[in-house]
Amino acid sequence: MANLNGTSPDFNASTAETPSRDGTVKNVVLVHGAFADGSGWRGVYDELTAGGYTVAIVQNPLTSFEDDVAATRRVIARQNGPVILVGHSYGGTVITEAGDDPQVAGLVYVAAFAPELGQSTLDQYAEVPPPPTFQPDVQPDGFAYLKAETFHAGFAADTSESDGAFLRDTQVPIAMKALEAKVSKVAWKIKPSWYVVATEDGAIAPKLLRSTARRIGADTTEVAGSHVVFLTQPFAVAGVIDRAARRAAKTASIDPSASPKVA
Repeated sequence: MANLNGTSPDFNASTAETPSRDGTVKNVVLVHGAFADGSGWRGVYDELTAGGYTVAIVQNPLTSFEDDVAATRRVIARQNGPVILVGHSYGGTVITEAGDDPQVAGLVYVAAFAPELGQSTLDQYAEVPPPPTFQPDVQPDGFAYLKAETFHAGFAADTSESDGAFLRDTQVPIAMKALEAKVSKVAWKIKPSWYVVATEDGAIAPKLLRSTARRIGADTTEVAGSHVVFLTQPFAVAGVIDRAARRAAKTASIDPSASPKVA
């Protein structure tokens, strides 16, 4: 296990070999989670594109699990060649279902859920409950926001007060039925996986992140950061994605029927 504190010795955008020349998977698809949109990936996007990657960001509607999986599959289909599929938080549930696509060469979970077959996002909290700072506020129409008074501590504790306030006031509500939906496919069983543990996560307890990473047999990196570690530590997260892209083509076929699980 590698341990990072905001840096990554594996990734240097200024010296990275061109992915198409060195056998690296060159396409990366980023999938956001609940209460947010894809714009938070900007720092990771900038690091990866500077290193020669083609990066696409899914904008999940968060209206249902089926809608989010469909949105992710739609973006995967637009890529030219194999893909590293990356999911944050609830986005990990989405990539678990959508990652069986034959174009997907590897999965990267960033402070994310990774359910078993027939398990939902919320089911995973049965192992370790969410920290007390994580407080969804379900509306009469079945959509949930995070409570304003605990948003910063639970979701983005390592952002500035102003950045935290902006995230709070631009949060995207998610349909609770999306969090309750059971997965019917489990891509991490057939694709190599990498995992970023956010050591200061206030939405998913780090204990649950670590046990999830062990359960799925992922190559695991710990990064000092909040639940939005991809936003506050983009260089470190991009380094994990870069390492996945370089190793996935060497350790697994992109054909899921011929792709053994790599621990």
